[in-house]
Amino acid sequence: MTFNQQQLKQFTDESCVRLLAARPDIDSFDAPFKHVVIDNFFPQALADECLNRFPAITEPCWESANDADIEIKYRTNWKSEFDIPEGIVDAVRILNSAPFLKAMSQVMGIQKIVPDPYFTGGGLNVTMRGGLLDVHVDGNYHDASGLNRRLNALVYLNPDWQEDWGGELGIYDSEGEQCLKKVAPLFNRLVVFESHDKSFHGLPDPVNFPEGVPRRSVLLYYYTKDSRPSDQIVVNNPHSALWKKRNLLDKHGNRERNHD
Repeated sequence: MTFNQQQLKQFTDESCVRLLAARPDIDSFDAPFKHVVIDNFFPQALADECLNRFPAITEPCWESANDADIEIKYRTNWKSEFDIPEGIVDAVRILNSAPFLKAMSQVMGIQKIVPDPYFTGGGLNVTMRGGLLDVHVDGNYHDASGLNRRLNALVYLNPDWQEDWGGELGIYDSEGEQCLKKVAPLFNRLVVFESHDKSFHGLPDPVNFPEGVPRRSVLLYYYTKDSRPSDQIVVNNPHSALWKKRNLLDKHGNRERNHD
């Protein structure tokens, strides 16, 4: 299905209305770090198109992470918007559009947000049965622009999800010790959360989706020129994802990384 510009603008307006209607302590939460959870985010026709166009795991667009203790998953290797499948690119356009950025800025309380045209680490994510993602905080710096990562946005694409499938997003305390909340990866559910050195999250328990059924999501990152507030900073210099099981070091055993 092809959507024209007028339809996409309407879809964007409707999605922004849903985000801006987030209710405190129902859809929008301050603890343990700011996050919002919005159901039925995209209009149904666009959500269905994203699911229909989602590439099979056998297609060449995927790269795998297979670190048995911390990360077993697949993500797309997009380098620009021209790598994005038809249909899904419409959803990404909405999530990176000026109206959505303004709405997200208002709801999350972070000004001057910009998207990532390089899709560094962003794109589509898949976790198959037995896959996992250890508790961690994300990297803080964008090499291509020198900007500071501030927000993550996910849209889940898992129809018919059942609780015994697992795969919920775990939201943890500021030390990454205790899971305070689990967010089910329901179809067409938007989750936006702050990304900083205390926003621990993950799905450390191997997912139990039926054999051959992927846990699907769209994942995008957002940045600002301004640095994070000081109370969100533990590591001052650029760093990659820091993993709880690795003593808050990255995959290479480092606390900081080269960013030349």
